[in-house]
Amino acid sequence: MFAPRLFRLLLSVIAAFPAVALAPTLPARAASSDWARNEGGRMRLVVLPAGAEGRRQAVLQIEPEPGWITYWREPGDSGVPPAVTVAPASGVTLDRVDFPVPKRIDAGDLTDIGYDHAVALPISLSGPPAGSEATLEATAFIGLCKNICIPFQAALTVDLPATEAADAEEAKIVADALASLPGKATSDFAVERHAISADLKRLTLEVALPEGTTDAQAIVAGPSGYVFFASARAAGAGGRTVIEVPVGRLPKNYAISGKRWNALVIAGGRAIETVLAFD
Repeated sequence: MFAPRLFRLLLSVIAAFPAVALAPTLPARAASSDWARNEGGRMRLVVLPAGAEGRRQAVLQIEPEPGWITYWREPGDSGVPPAVTVAPASGVTLDRVDFPVPKRIDAGDLTDIGYDHAVALPISLSGPPAGSEATLEATAFIGLCKNICIPFQAALTVDLPATEAADAEEAKIVADALASLPGKATSDFAVERHAISADLKRLTLEVALPEGTTDAQAIVAGPSGYVFFASARAAGAGGRTVIEVPVGRLPKNYAISGKRWNALVIAGGRAIETVLAFD
């Protein structure tokens, strides 16, 4: 799955090289950057006021044009995973980027993992405490894909005034983004056991599903650049559902012991994300 993605990405970079250049930075509004645009869509940063110890919640809003898609943390067979960096001179530190529940997007013999609609990626920041003036300078790099995948990079600037007040519309954008994240495992929805075959070709997940749910899908992020997916079909003991995930190709001489993969399970309108430890 890694090689086709790399091949297609190289072709898309060659085909769309002008789109990779930094989009111009325009004057920013108080709590959001201006929109950066290219032919496949637009994106901007929205940043809420500082809370305790300078912690801030923000989002990267991405709005693909109709017919275009953008990508999850592991794009699948093609595409570009989103990346956000913050200039050290900003005095703001990027702590983490989270990802709303994606969907599997089949295009011929390729399978992508991402979003075919507007999406906001929650971002956790820390920096100057409330009452301190700063300017957040960040660079966002995403992929937008229709017939080809276009890398889209933009410089985004947000002024953080000493006196801040949350904008109701922007606060709702952030709240909705946080609500779109996968949840934690619960007593009625969890990956209760996992195992990988000795040849590292098949991963088995034993999952407790919400009552009334008869099927599920799993998206497993393995080593960086590798993602595997499958849908549940088999019933296991005790009412559990068994999801068999074909692993396919891994890095040469890959050793599974001590590794941590992430599993996203979607079922019955709910989703959970959990860590798979291989000890």
